[in-house]
Amino acid sequence: MDTNVNRRRMLGLGTVAAAGAVLGTTHVAQAAEESESDTAAANASAAARRISQVYARETAKAGGTWSSHVSVADSDGNLVTAVSERADAVVEAYSVNKIAVATAVLDKIDRGLLTLDQRVDVTADIVIKDTDGIFALDGAYPSSVTLGHAMAALLTLSDNTAVRLCGLVCPSAEVNEILRGKGFVHTQVVPVANPNRFFLGKTTPAETHTLLRKLVGGTLLSAKSTEYLLNILRSLSAFTDGVRLGLTSAERLRVATKAGWFNDGRNEAGVMFSADGKPILTYSLFASGVFAGDPAVTKDDYAATHPALKARAKLGKTMFRSVEKLTATTARTYAAAPYRATNGG
Repeated sequence: MDTNVNRRRMLGLGTVAAAGAVLGTTHVAQAAEESESDTAAANASAAARRISQVYARETAKAGGTWSSHVSVADSDGNLVTAVSERADAVVEAYSVNKIAVATAVLDKIDRGLLTLDQRVDVTADIVIKDTDGIFALDGAYPSSVTLGHAMAALLTLSDNTAVRLCGLVCPSAEVNEILRGKGFVHTQVVPVANPNRFFLGKTTPAETHTLLRKLVGGTLLSAKSTEYLLNILRSLSAFTDGVRLGLTSAERLRVATKAGWFNDGRNEAGVMFSADGKPILTYSLFASGVFAGDPAVTKDDYAATHPALKARAKLGKTMFRSVEKLTATTARTYAAAPYRATNGG
């Protein structure tokens, strides 16, 4: 099944929402929509249909230009397409491509060229003085951290200095070569004059989706590196303002996600896991352009209040609820460790 979504046909989806709008009973329709998207689907095809409807509705509300690919695995592990909108469009990846950068570094670790416990130097000139991440907050340089520490900051707090730290051990040309070798010709970083630095570059929704599917399929990296990467992306320290916003702590641990934002772009990609640890849903969501609301406000709003993030939060809850009770018996298992809170000491 391949459900191609056209948001211009949103009112033709036959949902209670459309009927409610025509009858003037918007509040009834909204309640019905919430109820429908809050229940588990019977199978992958039903989940895909529901997701496609909610995607159409919420992205239409948010505005902007969306390029996306979302799939649900059926019980045999076959993928059912829920959303495919401009999936082959080459888009600015922004920090979603930090998964690709991490993949290149971990590939070198798998080949014995690097180790997670080797140290990289954090010098004053390498620190990016932005408001993302933690390295710019240290206030004392030089210092050094392990490569593992840099990777954790790269993928959870989306620290841009961590990109440069990864570049010290995996230059831009090598990142792109490794990614091309794995079949990703559009998922590439952009080199600059310094060979150890780069802009995060571009991708397509389809390629990012494929990268994530290869990751959970065990064909992208070694088993150890795969577990390492997924453990970081599923942690409660990873991004929570989009797809994971409406989920509980335990539910968030079943979602590996990475967001990316800059200028007018608001992106997120990841994998949802079944209760028994099977990768059941994969999403690749890229949005840019003119969004709903006051442009003076949305322009510099990167928080959960942005229309695109509101759409992703609604869609995220629907995606999770739809596949919550599904599983794929043939897929690999990646069980998340339960969250354990402490109070210091």
